[in-house]
Amino acid sequence: MDPTEDSMHVPEPEVLSLATLFTPQFLVLSSLAVAVILLAVVAFVSRRKSNLRGDALLLVGPPDAGKTAIFSSLVYRQTLPSHTSMQPNVSSMHLQDKSLRVVDVPGHPRIRDQFREYMTDAQGIAFVVDSSTVSRNGAVVAEHLHQILHAIASLPPSRPTPALIIVAHKADLLKSTAQATPGQLAVNRARAILERELEKRRASQAGGVGIEGLGAEGAESEMGGLECSGNGEFRFDAWEGGEIVFVGTSVNTKQTNGVVDEKSDDIDGLAPLVQWIEEL
Repeated sequence: MDPTEDSMHVPEPEVLSLATLFTPQFLVLSSLAVAVILLAVVAFVSRRKSNLRGDALLLVGPPDAGKTAIFSSLVYRQTLPSHTSMQPNVSSMHLQDKSLRVVDVPGHPRIRDQFREYMTDAQGIAFVVDSSTVSRNGAVVAEHLHQILHAIASLPPSRPTPALIIVAHKADLLKSTAQATPGQLAVNRARAILERELEKRRASQAGGVGIEGLGAEGAESEMGGLECSGNGEFRFDAWEGGEIVFVGTSVNTKQTNGVVDEKSDDIDGLAPLVQWIEEL
């Protein structure tokens, strides 16, 4: 044996075990760091989703449906004398834990497309229908609603879908029965008529027939947005664009000597709509 081998022997380096590296203190600190990072990510994503979702409620629908009366009741808590709007009314509605911009979009066929300017800010869309007259002008109302459904269905996947509610307004003009209240009658009437008219539009498109004659002048014959699950027949409950809620509402517009007779804090007729807004 070469005597120089012992003198030149280098000791092997000490190998640290995993138990030595992952001490209890190290594991605790690592867990805390991971938890902080996860909380930061969740907060960032939630804030981003909130910003994307928007901060506006759009009131849309045909003329004379009562949108401006609803707007003034929500914003000012009283019904002010109104007339057909020719430009959007915008103000803030203050709720218990948040503030929401309310946009009253005119329903005139030549300017109602202004709702598209606010779509990126929409957290909710309320389509207002005059339940006392919808049986006479159902085709025109359905054509307007079709535009809203098409706009919602056309939003990019990165944009959260605004909630949609159909407000069967002026329910107080309907007489209650033993089976239903005025609000329920208003909802049932609006739902049945609009489903029937929207199904006509869907069937016409499916058959390659133009739908311009089924609504207002200038209707878009290539509009989508009426796709439904199941057999394809249009039903609000089966609409593929998301959930659609119905409520029956009314506001007190009786006037005495030209002044609207309504308590400033009384908007009970809009309670179902207000509850829906608070849950947005």
